[in-house]
Amino acid sequence: MTVPAYLKKGDPVALVAPARKVTADEMEPASCKLKEWGLEVVTGKHLTGSWNQFSGTDTERAADLQEMLDRDDIRAIFCARGGYGLIRIIDRLDFSRFANDPKWIVGYSDITALHSHIHTHFGIETLHATMPIHFGDPAISAETFTSLHKALFGENLTYNLPSSALSRRGKAKGILTGGNLSLIFSLVSTPSDILTDGKILFLEDLDEYLYHVDRMMLGLKRSGKLSHLAGLIVGSMTRMRDNEIPFGKTSEEIIAEAVRDYDYPVCFGFPAGHVADNRALILGRETVLEVGDEVVFKQS
Repeated sequence: MTVPAYLKKGDPVALVAPARKVTADEMEPASCKLKEWGLEVVTGKHLTGSWNQFSGTDTERAADLQEMLDRDDIRAIFCARGGYGLIRIIDRLDFSRFANDPKWIVGYSDITALHSHIHTHFGIETLHATMPIHFGDPAISAETFTSLHKALFGENLTYNLPSSALSRRGKAKGILTGGNLSLIFSLVSTPSDILTDGKILFLEDLDEYLYHVDRMMLGLKRSGKLSHLAGLIVGSMTRMRDNEIPFGKTSEEIIAEAVRDYDYPVCFGFPAGHVADNRALILGRETVLEVGDEVVFKQS
């Protein structure tokens, strides 16, 4: 995998909104934080635009992202928020200049479509991390921002975490891939589908019905996505929903059942995803995962 150049003080970085719309007030804390880090903030023309639930039309959002992918001076692109929208514009984008001069792509949730597409076609590392919409939230943990800064400025990421009763012990080493479960499921058999064999897969999700989690996990299993993993990391499964007649399992139990036939290590409760403690993960980076009495996660 290709590693984009790490950031240094004075580097220009971009804020764009390729999915749901945001306001200028919502973006101000992120702009301030990035400037505190010594970075120059450049905003997309339609960052605070509005077209239905999106920050602009598909053409406008694609143009903003394309501009930042192409600009030689921009060293990182922060996606303002997730929601929905990137999959509507992914096939409009030309990555040829980006592939020759890669920069960090930062985001999660809906941004999984961009991560997956870039990994599959260009072999470039990207950053699964908090987004500008969350920078002003006082509930967000200090480690969320510390880990983001470390990843962007070239420091190693090491997390020592408590283990879960559902976790499966073992040690794995492999390229980290994945992101939002719903997005990964929707990308199967598309040009943005991820390759999972020999890799450590990370999954998280938000606001899904439990039966849908079961359907997605079985879909991934039947498509072979779970068969040859080096390891599995399950992040936050936040605000899961149930029907009047209960499904009978938690989202974590559903995932554990889907991978019970395999022997690779599995970590549950990893602090990443739609939670206040959302640790940065470098997707595409070789990763060491040790699951025992505690969980050790290392990227260098």
